[in-house]
Amino acid sequence: MLIDLPSHQLPAHLRWFPAGTAGPTALAEHVLATRVGRLWADHPDHPRAIAAACAGHVLLCGDPGALDPASLAPLADRYVLAPDRFLPALGSAFDRVVPWERMVYVRREKPTSRPQPPRGVTVRRLVATDALALASLDVNSAWIHDSWGGAAGLAGSGHAWGAFHKDHLLAVACTYFLGSRYEDIAVVTLPEHRREQLALSCVLALCADVEARGRTASWTCSRHHRASRLLAWNAGFRLEREYVHYATGGVAAKWLTGTRVAA
Repeated sequence: MLIDLPSHQLPAHLRWFPAGTAGPTALAEHVLATRVGRLWADHPDHPRAIAAACAGHVLLCGDPGALDPASLAPLADRYVLAPDRFLPALGSAFDRVVPWERMVYVRREKPTSRPQPPRGVTVRRLVATDALALASLDVNSAWIHDSWGGAAGLAGSGHAWGAFHKDHLLAVACTYFLGSRYEDIAVVTLPEHRREQLALSCVLALCADVEARGRTASWTCSRHHRASRLLAWNAGFRLEREYVHYATGGVAAKWLTGTRVAA
């Protein structure tokens, strides 16, 4: 079964995970840097399979033979990035496993334009006192601070830029997964303020910060999210690779505690 390991043990297990790569594979490095997330393994000292999780995303590595389907229960209702050899176990463990085609972009070019925020809008770095404004975003945008453990964590991280009208936050771009070479970034804009180039303004400011830290910005989105892909292109990102992760459902009924399975 998968057992919970304290995050301070992650350095001993980093060899399991990609290092210095663009996109969601920076997740393990993010957990190490921020201590936001979870670490699971089949054995506390000599694991054969291991998983790192943050903000609903999971990197799963190792030998699927070390895990029975019931032991994968902690990975329910998440986005799992794993080698194909894990698919039979995932398919048995959950009531659904949905493949999701994704794209990773890396910033290589200058932006196609330099947007000017509307009158009265200021684009600036978020500070700790912006936590309330960040927490006040609509429920569909709350995911933007999940990888920092909440609004206070992101606001105080120094890794987010926002577009403000007075004290009202209209758009925010942030480092979602902080890696050693790449920072995978994310952005949200309030629906009523889209098409005002606020997202592009925030992204460009954030990218300048990323470069000043000696890293490269990356961008991950669904293959079918045309608006996100266009925004990435306009900000100077170019396609690096494509991949598939898997949206898991609930634990399959036959693995639920107390469920009787016919002989």
